[in-house]
Amino acid sequence: MSRYVARRLLHTVFVLLAVSVVIFLLLRVTPGDPAQMLLGDTADRQLIEAVRRDLGLDQPLPVQYVIFLGGLLRGDLGMSIAQKTPTLPLVMSRAPATLQLALAAFLIGTLVAVPVGIISAYWRESPLDYVASFVALLGQSMPVYWSGAMLVLIFSVNLQMLPSSGRGTAAHLVLPAVTLGAYVMALTMRLVRSGMLDTLGEDYIRTARAKGVSERQVLVAHAFRNMAIPVVTVMGLQLGGLLGGAVVTETVFAWPGLGSLATEAITTRDYPLVQAIVLVISSIFVFLNLGVDVLYAFLDPRIRYE
Repeated sequence: MSRYVARRLLHTVFVLLAVSVVIFLLLRVTPGDPAQMLLGDTADRQLIEAVRRDLGLDQPLPVQYVIFLGGLLRGDLGMSIAQKTPTLPLVMSRAPATLQLALAAFLIGTLVAVPVGIISAYWRESPLDYVASFVALLGQSMPVYWSGAMLVLIFSVNLQMLPSSGRGTAAHLVLPAVTLGAYVMALTMRLVRSGMLDTLGEDYIRTARAKGVSERQVLVAHAFRNMAIPVVTVMGLQLGGLLGGAVVTETVFAWPGLGSLATEAITTRDYPLVQAIVLVISSIFVFLNLGVDVLYAFLDPRIRYE
């Protein structure tokens, strides 16, 4: 196991290196001049060129990337063009808000989806199954910006029960977490239901029932555990996706996390800040995938990493 983890960590270095190359090149080919946007449309051309030299944007792309990579190896992700501060502390100051929102959304989606998916499969073609399937379909069909706006309209404007924006109390977390967790809930519910339907027809399930094992043990200890690997895989990917996909939700609810910071950085063509955000989120995503792979061995004793 330890050699497998060490090998995966080595692969992680190359993955993050590839990510840095891709995001570096994509930002450079995107229309817009950071110096022009920093100084405004009426700025003198000579002043713009002077700012470009100060920022190092007049250098050839390979030289710019080598400079960026050298700073990355030292733990320096550069200086924000717009905010004039180091990017890494800026990203770290916003990361807790995004982690809080992503984990809350993940917990809401998982705690609802797993038991409902199991019950829906057990009571197949019952009214509960039809309602759960309809809710799952609805959750996957609604755009995040629309569902978020509807929740604000209902619970903030009409009922005045919850705040519509900002971050502070637990009440501020409810609407954005529910909005972001709805898609996770819908996808996980459908996956659990489908996997349970396949598993409940297996011979070992009938054998367990014939031996007098309780239905709760049959469902949880036998059926769910044996179909948990694909669910855990998707859930791990979903958690990583929540970290990177919270941009719309954070914008709708003015949540001060990495998503709103990324929107600001892209708007102002703040290359170093966008690169830092993408690298931090990519690192979290890669390590989540590693954690999911290691978890496989605990879910299924037959899996061994050599």
